[in-house]
Amino acid sequence: MSNNNNAHGQHEFDYIVVGAGSAGCLLANRLSADPANRVLLIEAGGRDNYHWIHIPVGYLYCIDNPRTDWRFRTEPDPGLNGRSLIYPRGKTLGGCSSINGMLYIRGQARDYNHWADVTGEQAWSWDNCLPDFMRHEDHYRLDEEGDADPEHGNYHGHGGEWRIEHQRLKWTVLEDFASACVQAGIPRTRDFNRGDNEGVDYFEVNQRSGWRWSTSKAFLRPAKTRPNLTLWHSTHVMALDMAAGEKPRCTGVRVERPGEGEITAHARREVILSAGAIGSPQLLQLSGIGPADLLREHDIPVVADLPGVGENLQDHLQIRSVYKVRGAKTLNTMANSLIGKARIGLEYLLTRSGPMSMAPSQLCLFTRSSEEYEYANIQYHVQPLSLEAFGQPLHDFPAITASVCNLNPTSRGTVRIRSRDSRIKPAIAPNYLNTEEDRKVAADSLRVTRRIAEQQALAKYEPEEFKPGLQYQTDEELTRLAGDIGTTIFHPVGTTRMGRADDDMAVVDPHLRVRGVAGLRVVDAGVMPTITSGNTNSPTLMIAEKAAGWILNGT
Repeated sequence: MSNNNNAHGQHEFDYIVVGAGSAGCLLANRLSADPANRVLLIEAGGRDNYHWIHIPVGYLYCIDNPRTDWRFRTEPDPGLNGRSLIYPRGKTLGGCSSINGMLYIRGQARDYNHWADVTGEQAWSWDNCLPDFMRHEDHYRLDEEGDADPEHGNYHGHGGEWRIEHQRLKWTVLEDFASACVQAGIPRTRDFNRGDNEGVDYFEVNQRSGWRWSTSKAFLRPAKTRPNLTLWHSTHVMALDMAAGEKPRCTGVRVERPGEGEITAHARREVILSAGAIGSPQLLQLSGIGPADLLREHDIPVVADLPGVGENLQDHLQIRSVYKVRGAKTLNTMANSLIGKARIGLEYLLTRSGPMSMAPSQLCLFTRSSEEYEYANIQYHVQPLSLEAFGQPLHDFPAITASVCNLNPTSRGTVRIRSRDSRIKPAIAPNYLNTEEDRKVAADSLRVTRRIAEQQALAKYEPEEFKPGLQYQTDEELTRLAGDIGTTIFHPVGTTRMGRADDDMAVVDPHLRVRGVAGLRVVDAGVMPTITSGNTNSPTLMIAEKAAGWILNGT
């Protein structure tokens, strides 16, 4: 992998990929596998050599850290009673996969079948997406022949780059929480990723032997010796380079590089934006591709009037219920002393297990907020710890947190540039809880949490609802409390969504080519027309896997 000028022409490549995150690392690997393709991968962040990237619990030190995070913030949100949230997006090799929760969840078959319906492209159906998920998988249950469940191999792959392992710890209080879920009518499941994820079990994680497994490790490292792959990290992309014509064409990107200043890299075939659901619409708008009125407001010449660029923002809002518990071992009690912290550190040093190997959430469950839903419409992230807010100290009493989110929110937000200056962060307005349906699901989901906490399996802990508090009972009270305590679970999607030719708000076609512009695609979570029913990192990899085939085939 080269960091130098292209030998066949200064700064000239076949493909330019903007963003070395989850999608970009996979694309760079697949496109450069053919030595005839000269590929440039550009990343605004630096190398992933920060030690906290690689230790699983290090996400605590990577989020909102300028070394690894763009440090976006949302606009004050009416649905959150005027609060503004931090909005983490990875800014380093591996992107969000270097700072996220490492949780492997695909979503539901119905998500992808819906994509196929709204785009008219059956390649997006569940049956046709499953091979793309499996193509890069390396699933631990298939490490040895004779897996206890022979059906597992029909849904998962082995030998690919993307490692999936079981968590390296268990907590008795979480085992009892799972039993309480069963008592509340939620079944145990062995696999959340077969198309119907309803049930309760531990998350599977993207780790290898107790270390974070990012897309930089998985997809860039195997390609680093290829002379046809060039990496520019610490490189700021200012805008796309456009050529006028009957149909405008993207011919490259204008960047600022350390030691070189402003330069232009040229693409003979395609530029692929993989800057994420925030970065990609921002770059499109800066380049004259987006809502014409917004572009004119900032004196940007209109290349393509695409009103959907930056619209349709969707995210999972998590509502954190905290329960004090008696007689339970939780991280609050383990990590609130120097001796406890030393023991935790020693356990990880010796065995790569224990709390330092923890993903942010351990126990997962998918269920229904009410009987009117025929499918699981809410997801829980359950943790043996509690704190007031992300980044603040653990409480000094034993507690667990059950965070619940609406999997299919109907509220829609926006991402819009504030300036033609590419260094100015865009305005991000998620508009959480903006619809009656979302407010109803929020209130009902808190009642589901209470129903689980009331089960006999948890009675020995005498759980006491610390947040939001049992004094809040009505829909109006619970919705207001959801606005007070709700926070992002870091899943923004949809801002460059794909759709049919007659869909005026679609930004890309079903093969992810930008409408009205030649030589340009978007390949990241922004192309999702609707958010998946679960964590969004692995669906983004699937999208990149599918797109790589289309790009290489010129379709």
